[in-house]
Amino acid sequence: MSIPTFTIRRLGAADTGLMDGMLTMFGEAFGDVETYSVARPGKAYMQGLLGSDSFIALAALKDDAVVGGLAAYVLRKFEQERSEVYIYDLAVAEGHRREGIATALIESLKEPARAAGASVIFVQADLVDAPAIALYTKLGIREDVLHFDIRP
Repeated sequence: MSIPTFTIRRLGAADTGLMDGMLTMFGEAFGDVETYSVARPGKAYMQGLLGSDSFIALAALKDDAVVGGLAAYVLRKFEQERSEVYIYDLAVAEGHRREGIATALIESLKEPARAAGASVIFVQADLVDAPAIALYTKLGIREDVLHFDIRP
């Protein structure tokens, strides 16, 4: 078994620079630089988000460079005193894929999810994203559902 060449770090309010690096990496990994770059939140907004108990950001680092990231939201439930954690974004930089980084990010999410009282971690995958589907199938139970975007 090889020794990982990366570290996973949970970001806090003081880590806005690393979060900025994670946003850049997301834009490049998803081929959507505009969404992740054009209207970035200000420092105070990002500090508030990273310091909140409803948001979890994990960065995979190699030599202080962000090579992977996970952004998740803690959703407090109303029918019982529990939460669910939703993985909103998960990506690994193209040159660092197939190194176990995505799996390590998800595994690293489990402890903060338990601390938040989560009964489950869930994530969506596009039907055309075979690598993501393979990863999530390896780690969890698949549910086929429909997703709808409704304009506010």
